[in-house]
Amino acid sequence: MAKATSFTAFLLMSSLFLSSYFSVSKADNPAPIVSGLSWTFYKTSCPKVESIIRKQLQKVFKKDIGQAAGLLRLHFHDCFVQGCDASVLLDGSASGPSEQDAPPNLTLRGFEIINDLRARVHKECGRVVSCADIVALAARDSVYLSGGPDYDVPLGRRDGLSFATRNATLQNLPAPFANATAILSSLATKNFDPTDVVALSGGHTIGISHCSSFTAAFTLLKIPPWIKPLPKTSSMFVLQQILQTPRC
Repeated sequence: MAKATSFTAFLLMSSLFLSSYFSVSKADNPAPIVSGLSWTFYKTSCPKVESIIRKQLQKVFKKDIGQAAGLLRLHFHDCFVQGCDASVLLDGSASGPSEQDAPPNLTLRGFEIINDLRARVHKECGRVVSCADIVALAARDSVYLSGGPDYDVPLGRRDGLSFATRNATLQNLPAPFANATAILSSLATKNFDPTDVVALSGGHTIGISHCSSFTAAFTLLKIPPWIKPLPKTSSMFVLQQILQTPRC
């Protein structure tokens, strides 16, 4: 029965990193979240950075709104490993594979979009805006342009010069098949309490997932005495049938 909670892990994936921002707004708390960040960090050096990013993402999402979820997940996987330092963008070296090569990151997407945004920002302002801030702003705009709330993002992050190891990446990202106990334990290291985890699970709004993320949970539906047989008219029954098709 514990495996059924793997569905909770899926719900977390696209929304975990929103919590860092939704509880803070310029109106409610004008102070920076972390020393070194500021609501007006690029006011003189690159005042148009946010408008440049949002304007371009409007064009990107008009063609493919699915890219929004990819950018949101990219930010999550960056922040949860060794902080929001854009280290997930770094290529590997002779010393070892990059974060991109770790199993949880093999399906990350949106790198080309971030590279394009960076080029546009650098063309306007020079190389003054960090990649970490560009990724954070792109994640915020992905939420807003998908129909979610808009929120202010304090800026001033520094780009990391090194990437995390494969093991560090695995240890810091909750597995999609993790049960509730494992998820709570993992997120407790990020200062999330059970209430935060419930809110984040329910806050899932966009994104896709592969059938493997659901199969284990729905397989349990066929093992008595967990539940009674599903009526063929129920949405759960329909989903179960989809997961049993060859395309999964």
